Amino acid sequence: MKTNKFFYILLLTFMLNFMLLPQTIRKAFVNGKVYTVDSNNKWAETIITENNKLLFVGSAEEAKKFITKQTEIIDLKGKLVLPGFIDDHTHFMGGGFYLMGLDLFKAKSIEEFKSILREYLKDKPGKWITGGNWDHERWNVKELPTKEMIDNFSENNPVFIRRYDGHMALANSVALKLAGITKETKSPEGGLIVKDKLTGEPTGILKDNAMDLISRIIPPKSSEDYAQALQAALKHAASLGVTSVEDITNPEDLIYYQQFEKENKLTVRIYTRLPIDLFDNMVKLGIQYNFGSDKLQIGSLKAYADGSLGSSTAWFFDHYSQDTTTFGLPNDIITGGRFKTWAIDADKHKLQISVHAIGDRANSFVLDTFDEISKTNPKWNRRFRIEHAQHIQPKDFARFRNLNVIASVQPHHLIEDGVWAEKRIGKERTKYTHPYKSFLDSSVTLAFGTDWPVVSLNPLIGIFSAVTRETVDGKNPNGWIPEQKISLEDAIKCYTLNSAYAAFQENVKGSLTEGKLADFIVLDKNLFLISPDEIKNAKVLMTVFDGNIIYNKMK
Repeated sequence: MKTNKFFYILLLTFMLNFMLLPQTIRKAFVNGKVYTVDSNNKWAETIITENNKLLFVGSAEEAKKFITKQTEIIDLKGKLVLPGFIDDHTHFMGGGFYLMGLDLFKAKSIEEFKSILREYLKDKPGKWITGGNWDHERWNVKELPTKEMIDNFSENNPVFIRRYDGHMALANSVALKLAGITKETKSPEGGLIVKDKLTGEPTGILKDNAMDLISRIIPPKSSEDYAQALQAALKHAASLGVTSVEDITNPEDLIYYQQFEKENKLTVRIYTRLPIDLFDNMVKLGIQYNFGSDKLQIGSLKAYADGSLGSSTAWFFDHYSQDTTTFGLPNDIITGGRFKTWAIDADKHKLQISVHAIGDRANSFVLDTFDEISKTNPKWNRRFRIEHAQHIQPKDFARFRNLNVIASVQPHHLIEDGVWAEKRIGKERTKYTHPYKSFLDSSVTLAFGTDWPVVSLNPLIGIFSAVTRETVDGKNPNGWIPEQKISLEDAIKCYTLNSAYAAFQENVKGSLTEGKLADFIVLDKNLFLISPDEIKNAKVLMTVFDGNIIYNKMK
């Protein structure tokens, strides 16, 4: 009896444990035109997933042996399937707040700008007004706004609204007063308080580090605000087929990313890049590159070398054509020497370094620093990144390649910049502006993203931009700097496998390869069969993340 009792207890324990094991879920996505971005298996018809991995990618005939009565069948109806898009550069939480707030990007004139802002203020007395994403280059009169334009209807609110590039902002008189900014206030290093040439009074425009004078007095957002913003960002990403982002992460953002991961609510894989001045905290904790789970990772750092072309703060070797008094504005961590010190130490401890650099001098300076690091520190699988890499001198393409520096670029910017860039820096320097073909021809790893919410998170606009280079004003139907156009295949790879490589993740995602994570999308149009002009109009019908359908508009 004792033996039998022991046997039954053992059997019951085994059965209970078996019941608690994760259930194997197998799905077959059939009848598709699957472009895999896998050079060994370029096209397929069927994808079979098992839990969150790709079990099979191949022909319909070969797939039959993996399909059982328990397998869920999803008919793709002959639609194009691609790996999930990997956005190499977002401000993801900021994008969520942008979705919830003020949108001035659509304004086409100062009158529209004022009207949108005035309407937004109506039910918000006393509240700080931030965000905005205005762009004066879209207006009929392309002049920077001033506080006088908005003071008469914003006297009950402190207003601090950023230009879409994030490198300048407009403050009203209420916000300037709260920050203590007057005609006597000096510009901080790496920043500029723009002042009226006649009166010396602040115009309300603050550039780069000068924006911190107001940012630091804005009340923090609540936990509920953060949770709502992140949920909005995740929903938006799913609708656009974005399954991974390489984020410019504020420390407070990381708290909510972790919370959502623990609650199994993350529907985007987040590769974080924290501010470089926090690197010492990571070093003390022993954190190295690529640390974390398949949904949330840390170990990468972000620095700024300069500003932006639109704000005339990108750092060049030669003066701006539009304003010959300036070369741009290098960041104070560059001029003060801190960047080089931090970067050498961070790299020594195997933390990835990514640096915002737009002007040709900024890019060259960062390459010089990377070269010094490579010669100073022990070798490891380092993958330096330059974010934006917009203006490059011809001699520096080989340096990108030789130092294994990833050009992390955002193609949507080029179709905006192309409207006015020549006005800023002249025709000669624009020849190597957003030079994607030159990067590829030089065997440089080119990764794509958006810089959302600076521009739309929609990857299809980025692919359209890289393939056609047609500017938003319609004045370059054959492409702005057409010799820098790239192929559709290369553009897709830059938005998938190359972006995965930029985050040390090419072995687990970025292509539809058996064994990799089951992240993929279905489009309503076959990008390979339509005119390049139509790429931007294509829509995502289905997004599969971690083996689960998280967005579905298939009929």
